Amino acid sequence: MTSVPSLPLHDGTSIPQLGFGVYQVPPAETAATVLMAFEVGYRHIDTAQMYENEEGVGAAIKDSGLARDDLYITTKLNNGFHLPDDARRSLEESLSRLGLDQVDLFLIHWPLPTRYDGDFVSTWETLVALQEEGKARSIGVSNFQPSHLDEIVAKTGVVPVVNQVEVHPFFANEDVRAANARHGVVTEAWSPIAQGKVNDDDVMGELASLVGKSPAQVALRWHLQRGDIVFPKSMHRERMQQNFDLFDWSLADTHMAAIDELDAGSAGRLGPDPDLFDYIPR
Repeated sequence: MTSVPSLPLHDGTSIPQLGFGVYQVPPAETAATVLMAFEVGYRHIDTAQMYENEEGVGAAIKDSGLARDDLYITTKLNNGFHLPDDARRSLEESLSRLGLDQVDLFLIHWPLPTRYDGDFVSTWETLVALQEEGKARSIGVSNFQPSHLDEIVAKTGVVPVVNQVEVHPFFANEDVRAANARHGVVTEAWSPIAQGKVNDDDVMGELASLVGKSPAQVALRWHLQRGDIVFPKSMHRERMQQNFDLFDWSLADTHMAAIDELDAGSAGRLGPDPDLFDYIPR
């Protein structure tokens, strides 16, 4: 089976560079989908409290027969639980749903700078305490902009190990990636194939033909060669396998440069602007 490379994190741990995402996987289908991903070879699973499918991930872990040490499990804080006591309780509930004593990585899902009086620092301080208590092996953030990252580091002295943000060929998000690099934070790319839009792009199609791969595979390989972590999602085994087959070939520098040219800056963003996003589930 193909071995997925791991990237070192600044807290002394490491993380598989390729994972399997379960965003929008229906809860009733999550266990079977994650088990299929395990069969293909994925060992890094990225879920979140707001995905409402942690129980299915937990069931798959239990039924897989895989050793806990062979798995890397990430979950993320619900936007409605940023207050310290709520954040603490929410992770304990996640651990119960997942059937785990500890997650490998716990993230603040969104900074929500227009909510909670703009205070995401106390939320981060709670994650620091949860890590110290052993409930999360590593802690990080998601959708944090450079100013958000600078603020939590300046006020707590604790640097997230990762920042999971929107990145794809049409929105390379270079300002955030540069801020991450400045702090020694690894970038995780969500929406890595731009919601499938790479499949309809002429440049991606031409490159795919040149290397004998699909446009999605080319996009994922671009991310990997840039040093980012990706977790493509599919509920179909053949597509899961394609998304996993990324490590016995590479893109030439000219291919990488051609993909870099597709970046449209903020006009290419498909998801919410983290400086404005204020959604809290009811």
